Amino acid sequence: MRIEIRAIGRIKAGPERTLIDTYLDRAGHHGRATGLGPFAERELDGRTLSNRTEETRALVSGLPSGPVIALDERGKAMDSRAFAGQIARERDGGARDMTFLIGGADGFDPAHLPSQLGKLSFGTMVWPHKLVRVMLAEQLYRAAALLAGAPYHRD
Repeated sequence: MRIEIRAIGRIKAGPERTLIDTYLDRAGHHGRATGLGPFAERELDGRTLSNRTEETRALVSGLPSGPVIALDERGKAMDSRAFAGQIARERDGGARDMTFLIGGADGFDPAHLPSQLGKLSFGTMVWPHKLVRVMLAEQLYRAAALLAGAPYHRD
């Protein structure tokens, strides 16, 4: 199952970019053994989009037919095992693609989101978009590792 992160904003070279690339690469290594991957990222230049409606439309343009999960503070909070389990259920249910959306600073325009949308929360605190992307990439890596049977420090 292909997994893509779509996000408003571009992250230039620096520590966040290095972490995202590292985690997605690691996820790909573990994912091969579990039917996950490739893991990809699509960055949309927020400077060319004037409001959250345009940002949301750009994020959902050309979505593949699989599950879509928006990162949203009002979404479902889950631990790493539950997150891995959700990915596994989608994969085992026949999904070929899964897309995660990270909106701009003003969030999403709900009128332009897909009707079958899941929402995931990393807590009620406000997180910088760069860090949210790092955290999502790390959780995708952790999910792929868990599903591949790698040791988990919480066991």
